Amino acid sequence: MARPIWTGVISFGLVAVPVRMYSATREHEVSFHQFEKGTSDRIRYQRVNERTGKEVEYADIVRGADVGGGQHVILDPDELDSIAPGRSRSLEIHAFVDLEEIDPIFYQKAYYLGPGGEETNRTYALLRDAMTDANRAAIGTLVMRNKEYLTAIRADGDVLVLQTMFFSDEVRHADDLADMPGKVKLKPTELSMAAQLIDSMTSGWKPEEYRDTYTDRVNELIEAKKAGEEITETEAAPEATNVTDLMEVLRRSVEDAKARRGGGAKKTGAAKKASAAKKTSTSAKKAPAKKTAAKGTAAKKSTAKTSTAKKTTAKKSTAKKSTAKKTTAKKTGRKAA
Repeated sequence: MARPIWTGVISFGLVAVPVRMYSATREHEVSFHQFEKGTSDRIRYQRVNERTGKEVEYADIVRGADVGGGQHVILDPDELDSIAPGRSRSLEIHAFVDLEEIDPIFYQKAYYLGPGGEETNRTYALLRDAMTDANRAAIGTLVMRNKEYLTAIRADGDVLVLQTMFFSDEVRHADDLADMPGKVKLKPTELSMAAQLIDSMTSGWKPEEYRDTYTDRVNELIEAKKAGEEITETEAAPEATNVTDLMEVLRRSVEDAKARRGGGAKKTGAAKKASAAKKTSTSAKKAPAKKTAAKGTAAKKSTAKTSTAKKTTAKKSTAKKSTAKKTTAKKTGRKAA
């Protein structure tokens, strides 16, 4: 079971809802120890009194604020906790805002809020369901680990999610950045091709499809070195696109994106292609049949012509023979006379 990292009370108006806070995320990066190079000697940090050179226990350390002139005001944890709102156990809601109004740049880290106990389930559910219906987030503040946080609480299904936020003066403004391009006159063809590329790469948000591949490679590197295997370096980062080649690069990018999506095409697309292929195949089969029929007709016409030609030749031949006989008879008659 997850352990709460903070317990307190959400208050809005005169309503108080006891809650427990749990971390909603966890890092999975590889943990390293430090060693002196060329040795197997661990490097460890110690809290040392700079005057005596002796190590100091964490419980014996207090904080001091620099007030100038080498002077410090010393504060211990109890004194800091005594001035915290609600003694660090109160989360006061100041306002409810539309979720769409919050710029994501203000979000810092996410936590789950659970009810403080079975007896608070009803008030917890009341706040959660009312926020769901209103599609609003509760903006509040809390003190945790001697630091005050701006927070946004929103409903997510059956649970309330709290996100710590940066205060306005902690967010840097983009206007402070130098060398920003500002307005650039772009060609309509470039914008059109870029829009096609974005469209061809558009899909639904599926977080499970993404992995921390760098951490995977670090683990593979550790296993490879452990087994004494050869290490394969990854490819270098691509060079910046030349402006003169921009259109050609965009065109190839669109084709590559369409080809990749075509490999895992939707069933409807595959069905259309299959249907088109069948039609082509059917047409191809029918075409030779027509040609064969045409050949047959041509053959019949040719045979008829041949037959007619033969008959004509036969008639001509008979006529010639008849004429030849008549001529011979006439000649014979003349001789007899």
